[in-house]
Amino acid sequence: MEFADLIAFARQWFENLSIDLLRYAAFAIGVWLLLWVLLARPLAARKIRAERPGARQLLLEFIMSVRSIAIFSTVGLATFALARSGYLPGPSVAVRWGTGWAVASLVLMILAHDAYFYWTHRAIHDPRLFRLFHLRHHRSHNPSPFSAYSFDITEASLQAAFVPIWMLLVPTQWPIVGVFMVHQIARNTIGHSGYEIFPARRDGRPLFDFLTTTTHHDLHHATARWNYGLYFTWWDRWMGTEHPDYYARFARAAYPPSSSTRKASAPMALLIAAVVVTCAASGRAHAQPGRETGSAETIPIGAHSVDTVGAQRRGPPPELYLSNTIPQCHGDPRSAWSRTQRNPACSPQARHCSGFGRTSSGGPRGVRTS
Repeated sequence: MEFADLIAFARQWFENLSIDLLRYAAFAIGVWLLLWVLLARPLAARKIRAERPGARQLLLEFIMSVRSIAIFSTVGLATFALARSGYLPGPSVAVRWGTGWAVASLVLMILAHDAYFYWTHRAIHDPRLFRLFHLRHHRSHNPSPFSAYSFDITEASLQAAFVPIWMLLVPTQWPIVGVFMVHQIARNTIGHSGYEIFPARRDGRPLFDFLTTTTHHDLHHATARWNYGLYFTWWDRWMGTEHPDYYARFARAAYPPSSSTRKASAPMALLIAAVVVTCAASGRAHAQPGRETGSAETIPIGAHSVDTVGAQRRGPPPELYLSNTIPQCHGDPRSAWSRTQRNPACSPQARHCSGFGRTSSGGPRGVRTS
């Protein structure tokens, strides 16, 4: 590898880091400012937990998220190397397949990521893997929008692997990757926000019951034994890992719709508008008007794009990162956590808290790993 190659990789890494950090900061700070500051009083009834994380936790989560973003950028260099060497034909193939495939590939990418996250997330809840992969994220027992990327190094690497794998296997345009990344961080920060902004039906159940709500993921942080899904509730329901009190907890935060739904409509509308605008901006950043098959092609790597004729442009990053958990015992885990400030799964009474398999205390169904 020549010195010019090292410079190119270093420049690409720094650009990846800059774009990923900007995206994370925009959504984490934006959701925090909107829900925790500007609308905290109108949305008080929709606060899932009465207590708030302290400033020290928020700062530590931000620092750990920056570390994770640096790892995402490093993993993204693998895709950069493939594109630079001409071994990543998928994006140019996807361009030839047209708009219909672009839309279909986005939907498929989101569905595939949801499945990837569910199974990797559930796997690292195994006690043999939990401390190595997932303990850092579950130190945010009461999460905040800044918890989104607060990962151990190992978990950050695992989650960052999805986009490079996807791009090798499925032809996908780079602007679609940018839209996917915006959707991912938006859902991630909302899921950790601590406020239930999803609308409820008159019976108190979620209006869009196939989507994971903030309550859904908050229960995962509170118990660490249920609700492993990221975007959709399907996998948890198919595998019997949805919290049995999920609907009751959701109704408590989101019902009655006559009052609280109206209060949540403004922040939900603002967040949806922010996602739409950001997705459009990401798409324009990677779109190349007038490009035809056979012309020079822009290949975004990590958080950016690389032009095969040498010009570099900003583009979408290929990582994915989600939220996760820490095994705990039956009963109210909050009291145990607040007393010990450590992983309760390490206590003798927590021997039943594996994320896999039906346990002696009635845990979720699945494949027993021990």
